[in-house]
Formats: sequence, structure tokens, C-alpha cells
Amino acid sequence: MHPTHLDVLIVGAGLSGIGAAALLQRELPGLRLAVLEARDAPGGTWDLFRYPGMRSDSDMHTLGHRFRPWQGAHRTASGEAIRRYLDDTIAEHDLGRLIRLQHRVVGARWDDATALWHVDVEIGPERTRCTLQARFLYACSGYYRMDQGHTPTWPGQADYTGRIVHPQHWPQDLAVAGQRVVVIGSGATAVTLVPALAARGAQVTMLQRSPTYVEVRAGESALARHLTRWLPAPLAGRLIRQARAARQVLVHRLSRRWPEAVRRHLLRGVAQALGPRQDLLVHFTPHYRPWDQRVCLAPNGDLFTALREGHAEVVTDTVDHFTPDGVALASGRHLPADIVVTATGLDLLALGGMTLTVNDAPVVLRRTFSHRGMMLAGVPNFAYAFGYTHASWTLRAELATEQVVRVLRHLRGTGLRRCMPRAPADLRTDRRLDFQPGYVLRNLHCFPKAGTQGPWRTPDNALLDRWRLRLAGLDDGALVFDNPAPRPAA
Repeated sequence: MHPTHLDVLIVGAGLSGIGAAALLQRELPGLRLAVLEARDAPGGTWDLFRYPGMRSDSDMHTLGHRFRPWQGAHRTASGEAIRRYLDDTIAEHDLGRLIRLQHRVVGARWDDATALWHVDVEIGPERTRCTLQARFLYACSGYYRMDQGHTPTWPGQADYTGRIVHPQHWPQDLAVAGQRVVVIGSGATAVTLVPALAARGAQVTMLQRSPTYVEVRAGESALARHLTRWLPAPLAGRLIRQARAARQVLVHRLSRRWPEAVRRHLLRGVAQALGPRQDLLVHFTPHYRPWDQRVCLAPNGDLFTALREGHAEVVTDTVDHFTPDGVALASGRHLPADIVVTATGLDLLALGGMTLTVNDAPVVLRRTFSHRGMMLAGVPNFAYAFGYTHASWTLRAELATEQVVRVLRHLRGTGLRRCMPRAPADLRTDRRLDFQPGYVLRNLHCFPKAGTQGPWRTPDNALLDRWRLRLAGLDDGALVFDNPAPRPAA
């Protein structure tokens, strides 16, 4: 029988949740801890997505956990390799006993009278209800809906006689050899899918509304190869991780300071990869600055190899309507298709969709300030993991976990029961947005807001943020530790 009274409850057993559980268990022995996972397997994104060619689009030496460095010289890894890495992490740190599968958190209610979260959970396919109690609640549930992706509807779609597939729920029995496949989209998923489908014998067309920046990089890192050859694995892992994080920060800063120079560098790499097919360069020349939207990665130029060899093509146009045997475009062109893949993005979802209330008052995220991008103003004993937009997710998620460790140690050491950020009355909302892909703009209203000063700014520097947090400590003028006063009787 699982305990129902916990010190810390982690929501989500993906990359962030697994890392959080391992670190909390190591740093705070004796902690009563559980990890709730809505799906029937751990792994989050890396267990959910099973489309051909599924791989990381971030550098694995920074996407992997700091306490368990990614081994090898390859910059990216397949979804299968990442699942193995997470399974091995669970086994190595004995986390299986903490993870409760098919436990979906639907809501959590903080009560000052008990200084506890009362967490409402649905268990199994029958959605049996139970309530758990926790002193601290840590949401590691990612940022998008697991049950569905973003799929627009087009005129004539019901008349189409082929198969329409979203990468988020790829049919494992789908045979693509000899099939005409249209992939709608130009983001990381499309850039990954196109060469993988071509390698399986499909004739692929990537249909994009507008171009996306694609970076061509060698599949292996020479630095990682040399360091892992000559240095002990733990030291090599730390050095590679620091170097890769430094590169991510540097590239983003250069993109902000000298966008045209970075643009020329990216386009030069694409031009070299295209070889004699320079006529295709226009399809990879966006009108926005690099890193206004995510830059996609083509390891060893695999996408451009498929285009250059004639196994795939790219079309920049918009869908006018579906026909029984394909897609009609606004330009009048018709793309015949046996299979249409809608790589059209994600539907974002904050905190895995769970609702929060504090002393019976609902927490409205869009009206709530985020403290250091990991806690919420006016919400006690709560934190959430959220990654960087311009660097690997794990780099920032681990910062949140380290801050949770500091908070819990302070609560344990002082005997206090509540920690809560309090926003100043004159705090203004920072409405600047440095990252503007469509899936973010569609759902921005669902997430907490950033402030313009101090700890209310959103962390954005993977090199400096860890040291800023350590130097600032817990006494930053916003975090308040106390014992809640008893609530007045109704």
C-alpha cells in the first residue's frame, strides 16, 4: 500500500521528474517522496513520441542529467537511446519504488490550517479518485498536452481517402515504403521525419507555410570524442556539459547582438549541404532573426542529403483544401498523397492541466507572477520545472530542483512549515517575448507572467543562472518563510 502522507509529491515521471526524484532522494535522505505519472510508463516525451527518426533536437550532453552525464561523442540521440538512459537512471537510483504509474493529478488544494497540499488524483483507466497529502508539491509535468497535438482542420479533409497521422500518436504498423507522404510543417519534428521517412522508402514532400532556420552540424562532437578518450568519464562528462552549455548561451547572445552574422553562418551551412541544389536555398531562408523561433538541427545534413538525392522535396505554400487523393495548395498546385503527416506543433498545457487553489481561492496562472521561473507568487510550498527556450531543457529544470532542495533544507532546519514568494504591489509585467514560435503565441495566456525586476525576471542564461541562485540564496526579498496563521472559523 502506497503512503498517502508525503513530504514531497512530484508530478510527472519524464526527464525532469526522474532527475528531481534522484536529486531529492540523494540530498535529503529520509524524505517521504512519490512521483505520480499519468501515463502507463515513465519517460514523458521520450516514451510518448515514437515516429520514425525520433531523436533529441538538443545536445545530449546538456539534455542528460548533471548527476549522470551522457556518455559518448554523439551530439544527438534516438528516442530509443534516451528511453534506455532514463530506464537505467531509474534502476541505478532505485526510483521505481517511488513512481506510481497511471496516477493523473487533476487538482491540488493548499490549506493553511494544515500547511498541506491536498492533491486529487485519478488512478488507472477507471479513474478511481483518491486524495494524497504533501508538504511540498513539485510539478515536473512539462508544457504540452500528452493526449493530443495541435492539428488544424482544412476544407475537404473529410473527403480525403488516404491516412492522416499526427507524429504525437504515430501508428507502429504504418508502412511508408513506396508511399507518397506529405509532411505539413517545418519545425524540428518535420526536419527529423523527412529524412527518416525517405530512408524507409517513401517519396516525401515537406510542405511548409514559411521557412525555418536549420543548422547543419556533424553528428559527433570532436571535443567530446577527445575528452572521453583521455579523461576519466565523470570529469569528461562535466567538461563536455559545460562546453556545450557555453556554446548554447554564446550562440543565442550572438543571435541577439549580431543576427545578420548568425543568419549568414546558418545559410552558408545549408548552401554547402545542398550542393548543386542551390535553387532550394530560398526554402530555408526565413524572414525573422535566428532564435526568434527555435533553430532546427540536421545532424550530418541528413535532411539536405534526402533533398539533394531526390528522395524528398520541399514546397513553401499553404493548404487551400484537401482532395480525395491529396492536398491542393493556394498556388493552384496539387500534391498527391497516400499519407499526410500533420507535424503542426503542440498544444501547450501548464502544470499538466491540474488546477491549484490556495485557501479555497483559485490560482489563475496568467495573473500570477513567476518567481525565478520556478515558483508562483502567493502559492505556498510549490515549484515547477520549466526549461530554457534557447538551451537544453534540463539545464534550467535542474536549477529548479536545486532551489527546491534549498527550500526544503531551510524548512527542515528551522521547523517552519511554509515558503511562499510575495510579489511587491508595484511589480510590473514584462511583456517582452524573446521566443515567438506559433505554438507559444497560441497559448501564452495559459502560463504565469514574468516581472521586470529582481527575482521576478525569467532566467535566461544557462551559464550564470546557477551561480546567481547560489549567491542570492533564499533571502532575496521575495521568499517568505513562516508558519501559517490559523484560518478563522467559517
